[in-house]
Amino acid sequence: MQLTARQESLFAEARSYAAAEIAPYAGAWDENEAVPESAVAGFAARGHLGALVPREYGGAGLDAVSFGLLNEAVGHACSSMRSLLTVHSMVVHAVTRWGSEEQRAHWLPRLAAGESVGAFGLSEAEAGSDAGRLSTTAERLPDGGYTLTGAKKWTTFGQRADVFLVFARLDGQITAFLVGRDAPGLEVVPVTGMLGTRASLLAELRMDDCRVPADALVGRPGFGLSAVATSALDIGRYSVAWGCVGLLAACADAATAHADRRVQFGRPLGEHQLVRRMIADMVTDATAARLLCLRAGRLKDAGDPATVDATWMAKYFASVKAFRAAADTVQIFGAAGCAEGHPAQRMLRDAKIMEIIEGSTQVQQDYLAQAALRERAA
Repeated sequence: MQLTARQESLFAEARSYAAAEIAPYAGAWDENEAVPESAVAGFAARGHLGALVPREYGGAGLDAVSFGLLNEAVGHACSSMRSLLTVHSMVVHAVTRWGSEEQRAHWLPRLAAGESVGAFGLSEAEAGSDAGRLSTTAERLPDGGYTLTGAKKWTTFGQRADVFLVFARLDGQITAFLVGRDAPGLEVVPVTGMLGTRASLLAELRMDDCRVPADALVGRPGFGLSAVATSALDIGRYSVAWGCVGLLAACADAATAHADRRVQFGRPLGEHQLVRRMIADMVTDATAARLLCLRAGRLKDAGDPATVDATWMAKYFASVKAFRAAADTVQIFGAAGCAEGHPAQRMLRDAKIMEIIEGSTQVQQDYLAQAALRERAA
């Protein structure tokens, strides 16, 4: 699957930027459990936060494959920074597709320029992967506005975000709202001590009669889960899949470099057959994952609904293989790879998160098996 000259150029520029401005600091960000504001500003200045914003609103308007390549480049350097691109782009997609013209005119230029950072408020502690069980509620006010009551856990970049796409039950139906950070009744509480992607500024959103105006409603009442969240999660899943390709490639790069220079039992590690097997699996899996992501992206660009299942498959394969590659990378580095602050240890912790977010491995296995059975029965 060949890339266009523009896609090749974008990927090369993104890889160069990520290698110089993100990768050298990923370890420190992980240790401090925060991506600094200067990094977010630099990311925005390059136009990356406007990747999916249509050009008429000041964004780059990237095609799906180019957007994926950007995620691979950033994911190769730092999974936490890539997660900013993921959740911000999910909000962008939701506003672009489901927002009113007023919402698009207000938010998209700000999201494109990085003047506002978006975050996705769906997950709840008790509901977990079963988003249909969310308990946050919304009530109409006499003036046409709404109050939201409930809590959203593990909101990526919630500590930094300026606007949240929040899902709540309105008259029993799951509905989406845009909630500004300064909304009365909203409390943003940092979440720390997570296993991986530690620098992604997680937060819990606590809403106690949180007041939002009438124009905060995204789409129609009841469209929250079936339309707004589903389409945004497809973008998130696609972004994470490509990020896993970058993580896979980073594991292969680190493992091969170490195996080439580390001498054990009188010869380099790379001359031991069992080490070669691990490296062979990494480079093969990275290539296969990239091809699955390219297929999903090309289907997206063609407007083919088959992209949904293709994206599920790409994310499932890429995340599972990224975790195996990260575990093998730690194995190749040995005790050093287990130490706090070592890149291999960070990649292993980050890779485990990839098997949970945007649909856990088990949810994806179940979905893909059901899809195969439906196709056979048709």
